[in-house]
Amino acid sequence: METLRPVFSVHELNEYVDLMLGHDPNLSHLTVEGELSGCKRHPNGHLYFTLKDETASVSCVMWRQYTQALRFLPRDGMRVRMVGSASLYTRDGRFQLYATALQRQGDGDLYAAFCKYRDELKALGWFDEAVKKTIPTLPTCVGVVTSAAGAAYHDIQNVIGRRFPSMPIRLYPAAVQGNGAAEEIAKAIDLACAEGIADVLIVGRGGGSMEDLWAFNEPPVAEAIHRCTIPVISAVGHETDFSISDFVADLRAPTPSAAAELAVPEYAALKGRVMEIGDRLQRALMNGVQKKKDKLGLVWAPGMQLRMQMLLNRQRQTVEELWQNADRIAKDALMEHRNALVRNRERLEAYSPQKTMQRGFALLYGADNKLITSVQSLSIGDRVTMKFSDGSAESVVSGKESK
Repeated sequence: METLRPVFSVHELNEYVDLMLGHDPNLSHLTVEGELSGCKRHPNGHLYFTLKDETASVSCVMWRQYTQALRFLPRDGMRVRMVGSASLYTRDGRFQLYATALQRQGDGDLYAAFCKYRDELKALGWFDEAVKKTIPTLPTCVGVVTSAAGAAYHDIQNVIGRRFPSMPIRLYPAAVQGNGAAEEIAKAIDLACAEGIADVLIVGRGGGSMEDLWAFNEPPVAEAIHRCTIPVISAVGHETDFSISDFVADLRAPTPSAAAELAVPEYAALKGRVMEIGDRLQRALMNGVQKKKDKLGLVWAPGMQLRMQMLLNRQRQTVEELWQNADRIAKDALMEHRNALVRNRERLEAYSPQKTMQRGFALLYGADNKLITSVQSLSIGDRVTMKFSDGSAESVVSGKESK
């Protein structure tokens, strides 16, 4: 006769597993050694982090009553020995450790590699203020190297749109995490330099663990920023995160939003400043005229009226010419900036993929919907999709030739 087995609800199952873990003496008081990652200190004092080694990781929590006894500040890359217990977070069915004590054992492999590379570049003089480029006061275009789908780019757009609505933004998309991300970021920086559209370049991404941000600690990114001819603002992670790109860049911003504020001025404040300077110039001119009138009054005498009137007319003419010159200079400067914006807009439109396709080009995609850029990735019989400016067509590769 078949034995009847109990049917658990999800909640009952999680409660049961948590109960089993709690009754295991090996898990109720254990010591685990590993490397800290993704350390986050909650405003209420609790500490959330991941403990990892070369092949595995586990989520950990340390409540405030235990964090208050810590004699060091936990940070990503630090190797520690944790004392605590294992349990199951029944709401999510997530296995995690609850730490009651942390002992520092030294720095982890990632942090050691970070410090070693940082010290090497510092010795080369890459961090010296003498090699830093000045961020322009009023750029004609802001370049951004980050993920097109990430929150960082949207934050930068929102901040610049609020501060200077007409400021052009040129995105150079790149992966910011995972294998090959460093190479993509470096290529995007080099492309921005080659195009020469942007006057300042923001390079960065939103927050994450040390592993998530590691692409910005790799040599390809550091070398690309160092050779970049455009002033670079590094904005990687949060305010407490530091990366190699922060040290090599011309300016570090604590967040992508802060980088946008550093890159462009406030339009309203700038306009107010220009108007203030114009008012001061007008007052100075009028004060000069008044002083001339006062001097004429001191030497005014019968019989000299005609001569004084001629002198006064000359001074008035000089003032009018100065005012006309100032007005012309201001208009020329505004026209120059307007023409620069028009040229940049035309260049941006010329780089538009839609414009390129309208001139007779097409984009070729494989069966996996990935863009095909080399004949080497094609095989006879492959099905491909050709996308034109006004539609698409399907075809099969019947032959190929390499050059």
